[in-house]
Order: sequence, then structure tokens, then C-alpha cells
Amino acid sequence: MKREDGFVSSKLARFTERVVSLAQKTVVGNPSPAVNKGNGGYADWVIIAIHGLQQYLDHPYRRLLDVLHEMPGIVATLGLEVDELPDFTTVCARKQDLEMRLWRVLLRLSAELHETGEIQAIDATGMDRVAASQHYAKRTNYTFKAVKTTALLDCKTGVILDIHCSMKQPHDSKIGWQMVKRNLDKLNVLTADKGYDWWLLRHRLRAEGVKPVIKHRESGWHGIANNILLDDTIYHQRSNIESTFFALRRKYGEIVRARTWFGQFRELVLKCAVRNIELSVSGSHL
Repeated sequence: MKREDGFVSSKLARFTERVVSLAQKTVVGNPSPAVNKGNGGYADWVIIAIHGLQQYLDHPYRRLLDVLHEMPGIVATLGLEVDELPDFTTVCARKQDLEMRLWRVLLRLSAELHETGEIQAIDATGMDRVAASQHYAKRTNYTFKAVKTTALLDCKTGVILDIHCSMKQPHDSKIGWQMVKRNLDKLNVLTADKGYDWWLLRHRLRAEGVKPVIKHRESGWHGIANNILLDDTIYHQRSNIESTFFALRRKYGEIVRARTWFGQFRELVLKCAVRNIELSVSGSHL
């Protein structure tokens, strides 16, 4: 991509510009200065952008800050001088301090970079977690080795519109409605497998003007007959979400490394937002 001065910017530079822009929009009001030396604090948008870079470059935080010291152009996009970069411990600590709301706003803004299509899909997978200490496991009822992650996807662009994470194993149909009702303005046709076969979900979707293309359980003639009438062309676009889960694991890691459940949720939301931003920079599916 050429800038107005004729210089061809790298993909990393374009990603950084975009993640900084979205991070600034994520915070309420006008973005603060990158660093307030009087109070010794870094603006929230700087911390969000650095975490986006960490996921994009797939570096441990200590190495990421070392690499950024050799990239004055990228650091300048963050509004900083190289000698003003935060310590990696500050970046890690601040991530937990930022409200979950901000990470969700970042995901929503990253999805809005794209013109979505007519068909959306929903499905769930398990994202492996790092092993927790026995003390933490007992204190927090840490019983599952994977985070149940449900994603709402636009089939045309591959963009992740929303995710839901759970430490337990709630039924897919109940999670489906939670996600659908906060994204009704983005839905036209929703396709899903038989895990989301719930008459009330279909009824609510139709009441909101959304066409459900959801597989029926074949426990009787009624389910078999309805599946025969299902639009296969639309239903099979559901496979796009399986490709997206594969791409998330391949590009951004198969394991969620945060130790706490809320940290793991933040990590997964950030992975999805970074993937959306990278799709907008590359202009093609990953």
C-alpha cells in the first residue's frame, strides 16, 4: 500500500496504524497522551495497542519490547519514543486492570472494518488452557482443561462478530440466544448445527427478522422432514466457522495462557479482534 508521499508501507506498519486507531476509539472521549510522565502512567489505548502487536507478532512480552526498541517507526505510531517504551511487566499488569468492556468494544470496532454479508454462522469449540496450580484449581473450581468458546461469524468475510467463553459446559442453544440478542443488528440469516436446535431460538430469530437455517435433531420424522427442506447451500457455509477456529489456532496459538478465567476471556477476545484487523490489512482470508 502506497502512502501519499509515495512510500510503500509494510503490512506491520498498516496493522499498527489500524490497531492504534481502534484502540484510541475504544477508550471513552478524546484519547489521552500516550504517556503522562508526571503520573508515570501509559494511556489505556497504548497498552491495548501493544497487546494487539503482541498477538500479531506472536512474541513473548519481554521479547516484544526488545524488538520494538529496534523499530522506531512502529514505536512512533504508538506516540512514543523508543526510550519511553514501558517495561514488559507494566504491559502485563495493565492488561488485567483494563475493563472487559474495552476489549469487547475493540472486537466490535474491528468487525466494523468490514462490509459483512447476508449469512452468519455460530458454533463452539474448546480452546486448551495452560495447567493451573492445584491451589488455584481448588479455589476457583477449575475443572475443565479447555475454555468453551462460541463464535459468531460472518460467512462472507470470515470476520468474528462476537465470542462467548465459559469455564463450564452450558448448552449451545442457550449461549446462542445470549449472543444473538446482542448482535441482532448484524444478522440476516443465521446457520448452525443441531446443537442449536431449540424451537424458542428459531421463534425469537424469526420475530426479529432473522432467518434461521439450523439443523434439526433427527429423533423422529419431524426432524428428518425439516432437514430435507433445509437450504443446503446456506447450511454448508457453516463450515467457514470451523476454518476460522483452525486459523485462530494456527496463527495465534492453540493454548490460552492466562491463568485466570477472566484473563483467558480477555486473551480470546483480543485474538479475535487482532484476526479481524489483520484480515482488513491483508484484504484476504487467513
